[in-house]
Amino acid sequence: MPTFKATISIRGINPFVLVSATHAAALKPGWRKPLPALVRINGLPTGAPHRINLMPAGDGTFYLYLNGIIRTQASVSVGDRVSVEIQFDPAYRNGPQHPMPRWFKQALDQNPPARSNWMRLPPSRQKEVLRYLAQLKSAEARARNLDRALSVLSGIEGRFMARTWTNGS
Repeated sequence: MPTFKATISIRGINPFVLVSATHAAALKPGWRKPLPALVRINGLPTGAPHRINLMPAGDGTFYLYLNGIIRTQASVSVGDRVSVEIQFDPAYRNGPQHPMPRWFKQALDQNPPARSNWMRLPPSRQKEVLRYLAQLKSAEARARNLDRALSVLSGIEGRFMARTWTNGS
């Protein structure tokens, strides 16, 4: 895995490492969209590397956002200089990685406007929603989030998953 040194910076509230245009081109020449990668910070994790999408900055560089799990595992924080091992993830598969929960599918089937708007969402948004719904543990959390999801997907303006939804998207 190619390695380089970088300092963890922060953008808004998101810690990141900037991947230079040279390093990004070595991973996947000419790539302009989110770049699927396998990553280790300071050699960790020792097993399978983290799967992360590098986000394009628009000038050939990419942001490698470091979530809390990665930073905790590597015992690093903003301002630390780290060793970054990174390679293109050829096993990346696009689209939803979490199955649609039965309770969500049934609710969509009973609400044609919400179902129609769900089908018009881009695959990345569907994937984001399914990932969010998959992590819900309690029946109360599922019910609360199902109500919010159906409301915004039905076209009612509102907040769901930390974003404002208008006209079902």
